[in-house]
Amino acid sequence: MQDISKIRNMAIIGHGSCGKTSLAEAMLFTAGKIKRLGKVDDGTSALDFEDEEKQRKVSINTSFHNYNWKKHDVFLMDTPGDDNFINESFVATQMVDGAVFIIGAVLGVKGQTIKFADFVADRSLPTILLISKLDRERADFSRTLDQIADSLPITPVVLQIPIGEEENFRGYVDIRTEKGYLYNEDGSVTETDIPEDLVDEVEMYRESLMENVAETDDDLIEKFLEDGELCPEDMQAGLKMGVASGAIVPVCVGAAKSNYGTAPLLDAINDILPSPAERPAAMGVDKSGEPIEREASADEKFSAQVFKTMADPYAGRLTIFRVFSGTLSGDSFYNSSKDCEERFGQLFLPEGKEQKAIDSAGPGMIVAVAKLKKTTTGDTLCDVNAPIIYDDLEVMEPVISYAVSASKGDEEKLFSSITRMLDEDLTLRLIREEQTGEILISGVGQVHLEVMGARIKRKFGVELELSIPKIPYKETIKGKATVQGKHKKQSGGRGQFGDCTIEISPTHGNGFEFEDKIVGGVIPQQYRPAVEKGIVEAMERGVMAGFPVVDLKISLVDGSFHSVDSSEMAFKIAGSQAFKKGAEEAGLVLLEPYMDLVIKVGKEHVGDVMGDLNSRRGKVMGMDSERGREIINAQVPQAEVLLYAADLTAMTGGLGKFSVSFSHYEEVPAMIAEKIVKASKAE
Repeated sequence: MQDISKIRNMAIIGHGSCGKTSLAEAMLFTAGKIKRLGKVDDGTSALDFEDEEKQRKVSINTSFHNYNWKKHDVFLMDTPGDDNFINESFVATQMVDGAVFIIGAVLGVKGQTIKFADFVADRSLPTILLISKLDRERADFSRTLDQIADSLPITPVVLQIPIGEEENFRGYVDIRTEKGYLYNEDGSVTETDIPEDLVDEVEMYRESLMENVAETDDDLIEKFLEDGELCPEDMQAGLKMGVASGAIVPVCVGAAKSNYGTAPLLDAINDILPSPAERPAAMGVDKSGEPIEREASADEKFSAQVFKTMADPYAGRLTIFRVFSGTLSGDSFYNSSKDCEERFGQLFLPEGKEQKAIDSAGPGMIVAVAKLKKTTTGDTLCDVNAPIIYDDLEVMEPVISYAVSASKGDEEKLFSSITRMLDEDLTLRLIREEQTGEILISGVGQVHLEVMGARIKRKFGVELELSIPKIPYKETIKGKATVQGKHKKQSGGRGQFGDCTIEISPTHGNGFEFEDKIVGGVIPQQYRPAVEKGIVEAMERGVMAGFPVVDLKISLVDGSFHSVDSSEMAFKIAGSQAFKKGAEEAGLVLLEPYMDLVIKVGKEHVGDVMGDLNSRRGKVMGMDSERGREIINAQVPQAEVLLYAADLTAMTGGLGKFSVSFSHYEEVPAMIAEKIVKASKAE
């Protein structure tokens, strides 16, 4: 295990198609880890290796690799940028000590960009920002930098500015050293003079850099005010402090496909991003729930957290975890989350689709083991003699659900396969909707679920069928009624006789009540529960359209019996008949579920979103603001928001996001109820 100060781990994050995977390939190639520069477009990438990723030309899973650069061991995660798979990036940012945040110089700040900036800002995650694709047509460094400063919750400080743009992009100026560099084909650079037209710009950015760096420390502010300058040592120390606290985000430039700017970025990762030892200690609790912490030291007791599980039909499950403290060697560890010991055959470094066997792992390393029996994503691994449990991983909540089914005979195989996918993807949910009997699978988008289905088919050979889920409507009453239910049947021999009179009234959301008001023995005690049972069963089957009837009170007030022909079954039928007649007389209405929507959008999209909510019969309950964005709290019928994720993306260009949860039931307007009842009866 080498010096922890020479360890770095980081996630490459950014909006879809900004060039994250291309940059990761260029970094691995420049560091000599891979022999050829793979490309996403032709399917030769070392990191986008799954079939679905090659077909769609986007990252779907976080991929892992590592390299050595100037005696530093760096562990990188290449994360997805597409909204459907953004949870992978969300989790990755919880596990690393730093990030390389890419923003394309052509498209600039997009909807997903703001989400990634929130990830960084919320965790004060040390970050280097790379403005990429500066060799492309319509690339504009200044415009992109202005967008970053205006719309993201971070403070950018420029370390590099480009020499040339579009097809003339050929190098950069280092603001700290005031030196120019031209790119070479192998990723290296050659020193050159600063172009005359950039001299004033360099001076401006250098002054701004020193001001921002000085503000990270009182001593540096004093030096800067006294001398009007910071020496290189103070500049470096202040830069590291500012980045470590999340106060500033240094900006570099490059073009990954041309391998421009890669070597300087590798240097910046070594020089500016913190080592595990320079980050705050990992916080957890002991068995009694008391807070404890673990320093990133090889001499500490071993602790780690699982943040990714990859399902493979042949190799079994590959469990990937980040080591926070101590050194792992041998063939076992203690899972404190499950209170069990787990044995493993070999420790690996994940390298794209391959794994490299290693003997031990220390703080900051991203490693993997195969075929664990009980360990799942989020579990804490540690030394059995020094147990600790880390907080659960934060994951994004699913916002779209579909009913899931399989061809006859494949049901067991399908749900076994989905269970394995649930271990791999924390945003998936599988539940059974009790009322409709459907099994629902939930995710963060339609594409997310479609890709999951494609992977199940490829890996496990079973077809997943998705359909729009049924809405769990309910029925209730609005008025009161007193009715008689009488069941009388005589067909030779012993007959059937049950007679009851009930009062029916609404409880207005307080559930079902049954009250026995019989005085005397007009209905013997042994038959009265049968009346209630008959009513409850009839309520489950519904009266209007087969939906359960809820929120009513039944009072059993009168009746009669026959000493020979009466039975529990006869009174059960009588109760059912009385209920149906009484519900109709009391006035049946249809209820539908309403959902709470919390929608975050930019001010420019508020009008469109509000108008759309009105068209969905939604009710805006209030508004708030956060980081320059508007938060709309609304309640909308579930039937109107089944596919809201795609609609909001289309309305806001990907800038909007929302969460959804069940709120309450409310009466369906008469015209809509009529259509629902008609459709239900036809079905």
